[in-house]
Amino acid sequence: MKVRYNQNDNTLMVELLRKKVDHAYEAETMIVHVSEDNEPVLLEIFDASAFLTEEAKTLPAEIKQKYFA
Repeated sequence: MKVRYNQNDNTLMVELLRKKVDHAYEAETMIVHVSEDNEPVLLEIFDASAFLTEEAKTLPAEIKQKYFA
């Protein structure tokens, strides 16, 4: 898995697989790029800072302390 953040666009790109992208689906806050056999290949997450802030609320306290302290 490869993760990149574009600060100018506040976009988080999460590459899940190294496969050719065939098409994409747009969801509320992201675009999911999928392969020919419909496997998720790449996630483009918009407004990444808000997304990560919200998702961090669900993490166990021990992980928050270890990675976000």
